[in-house]
Amino acid sequence: MRSLAFPIVISVLIVAGVVAGRGMFSSDSENLRATNSPDQPASCRLVLAPLSGDKPIDRDIAQQQSLILRGKFSPVALEKLGWLYVKKARLSFDAGFYKLAEQCAACLEARDAKGAETLLLRAHALQSLHQFREAETAARELVNLRQRPFDFGVLGDILIDQGKIRDGAAAYQKMVDLRPDLQSYARAAHVRWLTGDLNGAIELMQLATSAASPGDPEAGAWAFTRLALYQLQRGATNAALQSCDTALSLQNEYAPAMLARGRTLLAMNRAADAVVELQRAAKLNPLPEYQWTLAEAFNLTGDRDQAAKIESQLADGSTEDPRTLSLYLATRRRDVERAVALAQQELTDREDVFTLDALAWALAAAGRTTEAQRYSNRSLLEGTADSRVYLHAGIIAALNNDRSQSRRLLDQAAATPQTLLPSERVQLDDWRRNIGRKTNNQRTSIKE
Repeated sequence: MRSLAFPIVISVLIVAGVVAGRGMFSSDSENLRATNSPDQPASCRLVLAPLSGDKPIDRDIAQQQSLILRGKFSPVALEKLGWLYVKKARLSFDAGFYKLAEQCAACLEARDAKGAETLLLRAHALQSLHQFREAETAARELVNLRQRPFDFGVLGDILIDQGKIRDGAAAYQKMVDLRPDLQSYARAAHVRWLTGDLNGAIELMQLATSAASPGDPEAGAWAFTRLALYQLQRGATNAALQSCDTALSLQNEYAPAMLARGRTLLAMNRAADAVVELQRAAKLNPLPEYQWTLAEAFNLTGDRDQAAKIESQLADGSTEDPRTLSLYLATRRRDVERAVALAQQELTDREDVFTLDALAWALAAAGRTTEAQRYSNRSLLEGTADSRVYLHAGIIAALNNDRSQSRRLLDQAAATPQTLLPSERVQLDDWRRNIGRKTNNQRTSIKE
């Protein structure tokens, strides 16, 4: 189970009224010439370039761009545009819109609007782009200027992503104290889960979902999706499906909820149903995690040709999610040196539990088991109850001839096998069966 990016919802996202028609420059040719003037900062020109698309969010963006042109770059209007780009990124699963949000902050700064609202926008955009060091600098400057709930929320998000769990938890606690609502309870739940308290995580996430509002459907869908993953880990598969259904009723075509639903169906041995769900999810959001899970579902249904086609595309595709791609390559023993390089690069940005685990697993696949052990040990320090982390750690311990530690860790993985992919469950069963009777010399590879 992996962490999900927290939605941040700011009141300035609400843009009153929608202009009839979709051509943002239909009556703004003079303003367009002014926008393209070399006197304007490049960031300002970039964020006002017209976009294609006819969804409500696209029309809101076009409307806001037109208002900015007419109002001669009002800071409030530019800030609203930045948050609309954040919303577009979350709805489209296209990180390029976070870059546009960052450019809105750059435009504000270029026009001497360097206050707290600009810092909040910049910090959130940079965090979403995984530029954590720059994001943390902006967030700490922000909380020194003022101390509003979302200021502590974005700082906590950045710290948690870097593996600084205690500092992140302290920021979240301040957020809860200032505003106990969906946003703060969801973050507190995530910390509980990261530190091994599944029951506490479920309790807090249920508080978060009880505060879900039709006025903020994406945040509600996010919270119900996360609750579903916690329920899956507990083994409450029917409850998990219900939470996914609620998420999808709040936000139609919400890929994370479809992925969670597909994973739950796989855990219930309903592979054909899972394929239907996961195909929709992967089409909307073709990241490695989605493709890998879909390929696993196809393998279970016996459609190995389709599974192989997806895995070939996955292995040769983009590195938008380098950590998951590294895990996949190491698990399949495909281009393991690339798996190591991807995980090492990711570790330069964040030293959280899952990046440490990814590097440990890649090093083990490359035969560098002593190094793998060091990173694996670090991945276990927070007590995160994640079956994949336990599985990898158990196998790495076996490869280093520590059979008692291996048994203990593999037993912990086996406590919640439903959160593993089907092939990982097979691998877990194989290693548990054999760890007691094979010596380290007889078993030296994670794929034997």
